[in-house]
Amino acid sequence: MSMRIMVINGPNLNLLGTREPELYGTTTLSELEKTLAGFAAESLPEVELYFFQTNHEGQIIDFIQKAQRSYDGIVYNPAAHAAYSLALRDAVAAVPIPVVEVHLTDITRREEYRRHSLIAEACIAQFMGEGVSSYMKALNFLVEHIKKNTT
Repeated sequence: MSMRIMVINGPNLNLLGTREPELYGTTTLSELEKTLAGFAAESLPEVELYFFQTNHEGQIIDFIQKAQRSYDGIVYNPAAHAAYSLALRDAVAAVPIPVVEVHLTDITRREEYRRHSLIAEACIAQFMGEGVSSYMKALNFLVEHIKKNTT
């Protein structure tokens, strides 16, 4: 069984590696994608990963809506959008494919305004606080969820 998984990264994640390295580390978005692709190739050979990053909320909404026709699931780091975007929450809830939310940092231990994710309730799971490992755990969880629900 082949699976197509989209990894969506939201605003400012294109600045990984230089943006607040004390919080987000020095790994760039490109390095994160290569690490995740290598992990998938080694541990999840049935998975084809695709990556998308934008700073624009509307583009993410359009992409999530289109993804339901082409992908089996989404690993999604909404970044700051998690705290305030009902539109993105509604987009995730509207598509019939599973979405797992991921964050590099533990948002529950961050500033008060970052601690609640509106998007989480529309997702099947949330992984955070472990840097790139959060993405790996999210991907593993998503793949297992898809396998259980399609066999």
